[in-house]
Order: sequence, then structure tokens, then C-alpha cells
Amino acid sequence: METLSSIDELGFPVALRQEVIADSTSDHALLEATRTGNEDAFAELVSRYRNQITSYIYRMTNDYDEAVDLAQETFVRLYRAVDRYQSSYAFSTYIYRIATNLAISELRKRKRRRLVSLTGFFQSHDGSENCEFDPVDERPLQDTELVATERRMAVQRAISTLPEKYRAPLILRDVEGRSYEEISRILQTSEGTVKSRISRARDFLREKMRAYL
Repeated sequence: METLSSIDELGFPVALRQEVIADSTSDHALLEATRTGNEDAFAELVSRYRNQITSYIYRMTNDYDEAVDLAQETFVRLYRAVDRYQSSYAFSTYIYRIATNLAISELRKRKRRRLVSLTGFFQSHDGSENCEFDPVDERPLQDTELVATERRMAVQRAISTLPEKYRAPLILRDVEGRSYEEISRILQTSEGTVKSRISRARDFLREKMRAYL
């Protein structure tokens, strides 16, 4: 059996002597091979889903570094729980459920951290904000590029203000293109609830983006 002898720049496993695994090999077959100790098969699953999961978590958290870390943790948890995978579900459903739970957990931690931070701010004796920020890139943009950039940032900001129960189904449906059935399995709720939450999220975004329409 080949061993994982290196990690890539994002901290994901790479098999240096990995055998070629055909693209047509199903996710389920790769996971079954992983169960038997085939780490090359697991490395192939990571390769297939790394970008998707990182992108999804980024849209949930609006923080790229956090998305990379949580994506890595997603695969760590997948590997540890490989024996609990139920073949009746699509593999993508299983891994997106892990990623969603991690992202929601991070969002809830942020809320608690912000509360502590704000409490400290209002208790400050000198009233200073004591915060640091990175300067924006001041290079001029073309008008069309500027409008597109502003719109994209506005959409991301609007999505980031959605409660997680609305944010996750919206991203899974409108960005990831997942079916209502799969989303209901990922979020472990009914399809009716999924559709209702997506509808409310879209209404919220339309209101937020009215100035850009």
C-alpha cells in the first residue's frame, strides 16, 4: 500500500508514488478503497473535491484563510469517519454535510467573539477602537471593472449577513447548483423547509441589492 509522503501547499495529502486513478472511478468506489487502507484513493477524493469545498466554505464564511483551514478539517473528519459513510447517500452529500457543519460552527464562534470584542470596546476608558485594518488596493479600476467588483463584493457582503440557516441552502442551490433533495439531505431538513429558506434568502438579497439592479 502506498503511503502519504507529502502535503501540498494548502496542507492536503499528496501521494508521491500515486498510481493513476481513472477519472471515471466513482466517488463511492474511491471511498470503499479508502476503507481498505488505499490512501491513493483518498488522495484522489481530496483532489476532486478540494476546490469545491474550499469555495463553498469561503462563500459561507467570507474568509479565505478560514475556508482553507476548514476545508482541510473537512477532509480530516471525512477520513476519520470513513467507516460511518452510508452508501445510500451520494458522497457529495456526505462531504458537504461535514463542511456545512464546520462552517456553521465557525460562524457561531464568530458571533461569540464579536460579542466579547464589542463588550471590551464599550468598556474602553479612552473610547478608542483599537483596531487595525489593511489598506485597500488604491490602483484605479476601469468603470466596468469597478462596477463589477463593487457588485460582487456587495453580493458577498449581503450573503454574509444572512443567518446561517438561510445562507447555507442559498449557496448550495444558487451557487453550487445542488438539487433540493440533496440540500435537504445535507442540511438534514425537509425539502419544503429548504425551499422556504431559499425563497426568504433570495427576497433578502433582492432588497439588499436593489441599488445595483
